[in-house]
Amino acid sequence: MGSFKANPRPTESELGILRVLWRLGPSTVREVHDALDSGTGYTTVLKLMQIMAEKGLVERDEQQRAHVYRTRLAQADTQQQLTADLLDRAFGGSASGLMMQLLNGRQVSSGELAELRRLLDVYEAERRQP
Repeated sequence: MGSFKANPRPTESELGILRVLWRLGPSTVREVHDALDSGTGYTTVLKLMQIMAEKGLVERDEQQRAHVYRTRLAQADTQQQLTADLLDRAFGGSASGLMMQLLNGRQVSSGELAELRRLLDVYEAERRQP
């Protein structure tokens, strides 16, 4: 495998491919192409996945005739990385700024607000434990 940055940031197209791989697990280019349902051509998906392998976003198993690709990072790890990047770049590291923008930018149901409160309570309780 080529060299890559420790945690490269995926593009929107690459995120679409990662979502498919997270959902399906290790897959061939054909399987990813068929699952994308985006009108993107097979050769474009192939090229994107080759680039993703070079960047270190996916790993390629070349033991079979049809190469099988799998994600290098779990979905939660990638989401955490993207969220941390957004938090730093757009909100100067302010979690409350991010949360307020999120809440002001859309209608939030009372159920979602209750779930956010519950998650904050769990987070706070876990931080208090040694």
